[in-house]
Amino acid sequence: MKWSDLLARAQALADGGGRRILGITGAPGAGKSTLARRLVDALGGAAVLVGMDGYHLAQSELQRLGRAERKGAPDTFDAAGYVALLRRLRNPDAGMVYAPEFRRTIEEPIAAAVPVPTGLPLVVTEGNYLLLDAPPWSAVRGLMDEVWFLAPDERTRRNWLVARHRRYGRTDQQAVERAIGSDENNARLIAPTAARADLILDPTQFD
Repeated sequence: MKWSDLLARAQALADGGGRRILGITGAPGAGKSTLARRLVDALGGAAVLVGMDGYHLAQSELQRLGRAERKGAPDTFDAAGYVALLRRLRNPDAGMVYAPEFRRTIEEPIAAAVPVPTGLPLVVTEGNYLLLDAPPWSAVRGLMDEVWFLAPDERTRRNWLVARHRRYGRTDQQAVERAIGSDENNARLIAPTAARADLILDPTQFD
């Protein structure tokens, strides 16, 4: 699909009246945040980006629970908190909503970092588990107007993922180990959820 077609589809959501929510999902390294940011930038003041990753549990809590080495797995997020945020975003009487943001430079979520003003027509949210059919994640799909699943070829996805890990301070060996370890386990879990998406897209084909 052409970039212009995707942008027109997102614009139609923004122009549809009321608050709409567009989800972008896929395996780690599939290009979700890149596409989401590109759409929001192109739509100007009509859209805002709210990432699922803002609901990562804090590193101290992951360590307390013994899940630090599995960071990024479904049970390392406050999924119920993310669902509650989406419900607030769908509520026309909610007023200003502040969403958290995950900062990769420090590998921690920051509370109330993303303002979503009353009347903003489109929220773009991205994350791995938007289509996961297990509670509490299973509530997410019904709160979205559309969900797009990104599916580049696996070699490209892994290369992008390793490059991202390097950008944020991991050594070459650490980056590869993370990509073929916990990230790969999560990718296998996410792949079957594509069947619940409105669109399945190869981000390498966008012009």
